Amino acid sequence: MDLAPVPRLEPAEVLAQLREHLGADLQLLGPLPGGQVGAALVAWPDGRRGVLKAGGASPEAWQQVERTAGLLALARGRGIPAPEYALVARLPDRIAVVQELLPGAPPAQVEVPLVEEMTGLTERAAGLLSACPDVPAVPLYLLRSGPGFCLHQPLAQYDGRTRMLLDLVRRIGTEHPTTLAGDDLVHTDFHPGNVLVDRTGAITGVVDWDGVGRGDRRFDLVTLRFDMALPGTDQRERSARRAAAQWLDARLDDVLEPALLRAYWAHMSLRLVDWSIRHHGPDDVDRWLTVAATRLG
Repeated sequence: MDLAPVPRLEPAEVLAQLREHLGADLQLLGPLPGGQVGAALVAWPDGRRGVLKAGGASPEAWQQVERTAGLLALARGRGIPAPEYALVARLPDRIAVVQELLPGAPPAQVEVPLVEEMTGLTERAAGLLSACPDVPAVPLYLLRSGPGFCLHQPLAQYDGRTRMLLDLVRRIGTEHPTTLAGDDLVHTDFHPGNVLVDRTGAITGVVDWDGVGRGDRRFDLVTLRFDMALPGTDQRERSARRAAAQWLDARLDDVLEPALLRAYWAHMSLRLVDWSIRHHGPDDVDRWLTVAATRLG
């Protein structure tokens, strides 16, 4: 099993391939901040701007990208501000996507009103895939490793604490279905870093839909809750995040039965501890182990 970090985007290389194979003349404007793997800001010859991303070239990855473009159209029809895919290209060693650049910027502060609005957006995803039985359910990976994330082996190798967490995750996995149930549209990486807002703080965009699938929209609230555990840069931000976390904890207790919340919490704990082991360091591993324990014991 490959436990190396996921490679980051090399935008100049991807743009050169797009020119060579498709004649697409896109100008690189620079990297976009945030994200774990990377995205770049590009411009079309007519001045329109877009966001360049790239990923693996397997048949499954191509199918997922094509499916995602259609799902984002469904989301926009329900009032979810998702980007349109302007270009999808199958290159020799990767798949490149240039998507619409939505207005706004990532929120400077995470406060209760933002979390309330994000929660409201998840409600718009309710039952959105009821007429799309071909869209796969989102896996939880509690019993097996995921494709490049939610890997089990790093937890088994890191230390005694992560091995205990892995044992607990697998035990929860034997008591719960291995995929999300439901016909909702699920983002799967729903946090403030993937949201854009205007000057008033209103949401203008939701981005980074690479893992979109079928399931339970409430799963996205658990993803959002984990983000509330990130440290703030100052006392005001830390206080705002604590208030948002408290609001969201009450919401989760209200809308999710304990066993289901525990399974979703196990998935996010596995996902973030694994990612921190391979991409960050001991401080991040400690943080996510602490968050995991708040709901898993």
